Amino acid sequence: MDLTVLNLAVPHITADLRPTGTQLLWIVDIYGFLLAGMLVTMGALGDRIGRRRLLMIGAAAFGLASILAAISTTAGMLIASRALLGVAAATLAPSTLSLIRTMFEDEGQRTFAIGIWMASFSVGGAIGPLIGGMLLEYFWWGSVFLIAIPVMALLLGSAPSCCPSIAIRPASVST
Repeated sequence: MDLTVLNLAVPHITADLRPTGTQLLWIVDIYGFLLAGMLVTMGALGDRIGRRRLLMIGAAAFGLASILAAISTTAGMLIASRALLGVAAATLAPSTLSLIRTMFEDEGQRTFAIGIWMASFSVGGAIGPLIGGMLLEYFWWGSVFLIAIPVMALLLGSAPSCCPSIAIRPASVST
């Protein structure tokens, strides 16, 4: 949802922070750029330090970066916050997918779980502008970043107890 929710806030951000054209491009694009660019690296890091551990670190970082983005007072601060959001988001996707693979050994269940994961991703992208528009109707532009906080809090609260058979640390890493 963070890929699409920002689009409606751009006029509000422009009026408030007065970014240059280049800064505005970075505000919009740096999240997706770093998310895509860091996926493989974060997947490998998850293999090294543990997928659930990386998921929890990424969720905490995503929550903190969302708060920083919401309270940004300059275009540079918002760009840096969006960059942190992109890196943190890159930890979430490979961690969740690898955990699905570990949790669902049956191929049919795993296929269904990945289908739900992908549908959730797609629905998030589709409803981002709707939720963003509603938030912008009643709140300031920073509120579009705060919608991730309850989701990250839920993830951080449930991840330690979810699937206790999945170790936080990897069993071994062969090179």
